[in-house]
Amino acid sequence: MRIATINKLCCPFDKKDLKLTIITKDVEENILEGFLTCKSCNRIYPMVKGIPIMNPDEYREFKLEQPLLEKYQSHLKGKKIENFRLLPNDDEPKEIV
Repeated sequence: MRIATINKLCCPFDKKDLKLTIITKDVEENILEGFLTCKSCNRIYPMVKGIPIMNPDEYREFKLEQPLLEKYQSHLKGKKIENFRLLPNDDEPKEIV
């Protein structure tokens, strides 16, 4: 998927912007593998063969996504995943709203 297309996507739950983490690209700079994270609700959406998996939580199966999420662990900067959401590190400063 092209970056320009990905930039048009938003979180299907709260319509907020998504942050892209690229794992692999092809020779034409299309994203093949990576993940998107919502800046608001912290949901994580994997990208497989250039296609983001953005199903509602109730239709997602953690067992199927777990190998991908484990593969991405080095890109998550120590954050854990629970209920398809990134949890902050214990030593990460909390945002005050």
